[in-house]
Amino acid sequence: MAEAIRKRREEIGLSQEAMATSAGVHRTYASSIERAKVTISIDVAERIAKSLNITLSELCKRAEQVTRPSR
Repeated sequence: MAEAIRKRREEIGLSQEAMATSAGVHRTYASSIERAKVTISIDVAERIAKSLNITLSELCKRAEQVTRPSR
């Protein structure tokens, strides 16, 4: 999910700090999330998705596409 979050954030031109503020998490925690150093709860994932202007289900789909090997 970390890569999907980073890609979407960059896609919409949002800084890591702005995403963190919007999601209600500390900026260093947001950095740890994007580097896959921490496991996030559903609640935090939903808040991050909202800050990225997508649904949690869309964020999950994007995460699956990033991690699924090409066929």
